[in-house]
Amino acid sequence: MKVREGFILKKMGTQAVVIAIGSASKIFNGMVKLNETGELMWEKLVEGTTREELLATVLETYEVDEETATKDVDNFIETLKKPGIIE
Repeated sequence: MKVREGFILKKMGTQAVVIAIGSASKIFNGMVKLNETGELMWEKLVEGTTREELLATVLETYEVDEETATKDVDNFIETLKKPGIIE
């Protein structure tokens, strides 16, 4: 999975948000707020990663059980796939 061209992470004060720029704003007109975990996963998606690598990163970084981490990763992926932010 990888972030589509035209989507960037911006900091608005302490809040991280994903926005569309350029032609990407024709398919997505809004923003996605990210928490600390979302920012970490976003960085991996920019580089290009798999679901399994995202899950491993979350499990290595945070004290969370695998079931919770799996739900969080899957929800995050779905949130970004629906509007076409990741491919």
